[in-house]
Amino acid sequence: MLVRFSKYAALLVTLALIAGCSLERREQISSRAAASSIPTETLAAMDTIGTDRNQPIVIRAFKKESEIEIWKRTRAGSYALLKSYPVCRWSGQLGPKTREGDRQVPEGFYTVTPGQMNPNSALWLSFNVGYPNAMERALGRTGGDIMVHGTCSSRGCYAMTNDQMDEIYAVMREAFQGGQKSVQFQSYPFRMTAENLAKFRNDPNMPFWKNLKEGNDRFEVTKREMAVDYCGTRYTFGASDAPGCGEAVSDPDGAAVAAKARQDDAKVASLIAGGFSPVRMSYVDGDQNIFFRDPAKKKLLEKYAASGEFSRPEALAAVKEQKLDLKGNVIAETPAQTVTDNADNSGVTTSATGISSLSTPSTLKTNSTKSNPSFFEQWFGASLSSSTNQDSNAAPVPLPPPRG
Repeated sequence: MLVRFSKYAALLVTLALIAGCSLERREQISSRAAASSIPTETLAAMDTIGTDRNQPIVIRAFKKESEIEIWKRTRAGSYALLKSYPVCRWSGQLGPKTREGDRQVPEGFYTVTPGQMNPNSALWLSFNVGYPNAMERALGRTGGDIMVHGTCSSRGCYAMTNDQMDEIYAVMREAFQGGQKSVQFQSYPFRMTAENLAKFRNDPNMPFWKNLKEGNDRFEVTKREMAVDYCGTRYTFGASDAPGCGEAVSDPDGAAVAAKARQDDAKVASLIAGGFSPVRMSYVDGDQNIFFRDPAKKKLLEKYAASGEFSRPEALAAVKEQKLDLKGNVIAETPAQTVTDNADNSGVTTSATGISSLSTPSTLKTNSTKSNPSFFEQWFGASLSSSTNQDSNAAPVPLPPPRG
């Protein structure tokens, strides 16, 4: 009996040592990733727009286009776009998050402090976006721990690749170390263009989205971080202070912001009068940026999928725009018809039956005739159209090892 007990004790000690080593290794990997330097090319981009690593940032996210942008305050005091990152995966549908477990990526205006940065995340690196904010808590919305993180697997989060999170985390870390107290995180259903507003004009979320557009317009007009408050179910915005319910504040930017809104409203009306069809998006569970649909980029995701960390790749095959008639019914389309996204992807079209899944990349259609490289192509090197002709056996871009 004593011998048997000794064997069990030795086994338990061995397992504890193995677990301890694994935990220690994970912490070491996290520490190295959290301390990653900002890439030289990104530092050069900062210099180009007249800023440096210590200046404050604003982060903007767009679900439908699957993009996250980092804007950096320049030495002149206004914000300029530093870099845009293709989102590897997000879950749910267009529309705000309202409850725990709905898999929705939240839409609204949030605050990220240094305490919300997580260098020891189980999903590589992460930061908590701050859902629910004050308005959402007042409305009784539930859920939490909504992150931007690595690993390309989403359950209500913006999931990036580990390489991307290394860089995003480093840019945020340097801004905080430069004295920024909090980062404003703006999350939108789509880019607030007149085309998108005309497309989704029949969506029941449109009143809420038009309220989000007020904040979007203010930022795009002023190129400055805005103050955000709320009254009931609506956000309120201001230059240095935002009015609550019944409050009045000085707003030197109000006239310029209102002028942009009128211009956009006129364009929406013109599009509708010209026969611009309303649409609705069909999702099984979220989407990803078309950058990752290119066959040459598919290898970037295979390492995640092999370890079970790439979420629901089969859901991506069902993403499509469905045109609606005047009564809001879906217009049946023939297989030969295509749906063109007027607001993103620089003219890339997808078949009416949806974008190809990762398992059938050969059916992906891209615009191979464009002469100017897209924004993503400039940042990531090779053009998306030409990359389809690359050797399928080419070495994949290395990724940091997946978390334990």
